[in-house]
Amino acid sequence: MSLSFGISPALVTPFVDGKVDVQRLALHAKDCLARGCRTATIFGTTGEGPSVGAAERERVANDLISLGIRPEQLVEGVIACSPEEAAYSTSQALRRGAHAVLLAPPFYFRPVADDAIFAWYEAVFEAIGSNLRDVILYHIPGMTGVPLSHNVIARLVERYPHAIRGVKDSACNPEATLALIKAFPHLAILVGDETYLGRACADGAAGSICGVANILPEAVIALAENGRDDPRIVALVQEITRHPVIPMVKGLVAHVKRDGVWATARPPLSTLDPQSMAQAIVLLEPFGLSAKAIE
Repeated sequence: MSLSFGISPALVTPFVDGKVDVQRLALHAKDCLARGCRTATIFGTTGEGPSVGAAERERVANDLISLGIRPEQLVEGVIACSPEEAAYSTSQALRRGAHAVLLAPPFYFRPVADDAIFAWYEAVFEAIGSNLRDVILYHIPGMTGVPLSHNVIARLVERYPHAIRGVKDSACNPEATLALIKAFPHLAILVGDETYLGRACADGAAGSICGVANILPEAVIALAENGRDDPRIVALVQEITRHPVIPMVKGLVAHVKRDGVWATARPPLSTLDPQSMAQAIVLLEPFGLSAKAIE
């Protein structure tokens, strides 16, 4: 199956003494890329992007490049409310040569009408100007409270036909994802829910930006390429989502890497205790990963 986007892990972010550990992040990104991921996404939801300020994102992205990650191997997440901050961070990522920018809608004032969401994106895009390209619209209403309707997507595509590359659909609704694929066949529709990623790719999805690819990149790539769902992945995701998702994924990365630093979440998120993770760790065993606790 030919996937125009492929798999991009939504990289978890390691923190040491409250700061991003760029060395660890670079090694993790390189590992995911070496194992078949086409790109790596920084500062998305799983990467705690809203908890990392614009200046720190800028420093980390530049440091990653200096450590050998090519700019075109990075998708940069931008999750901001003000058009000014969103335009600045998006412009900087594009100037660096990022593969794409994953751009969420503003999330504080809600509900808002489609016209207002369109106007916000329009303000961001006009501020970026002629450098605008490769924007992936981020539909994750469970977090932002601001859904991206077909109407908004269609208007943005019509207004900026060469800038909108795709939509990341993290609403976790298979029927709605299929409707997006059918409505926008020329856009890269990316699936955020690994439980039905295989089916979605068989129906035309272009790949995924997702959290489980931090832990099991080969298995997630196989889902997309084979066009079939994996009951082992379904069971793992169902267990992950029984808990705070981001701390759980971070804890699993820490377990797999045998490095407890990865488990630390930045406030306001809390770091999970080992007992909460026990069943998810057991569900890694069918993939050949040890369930033995970190010593």
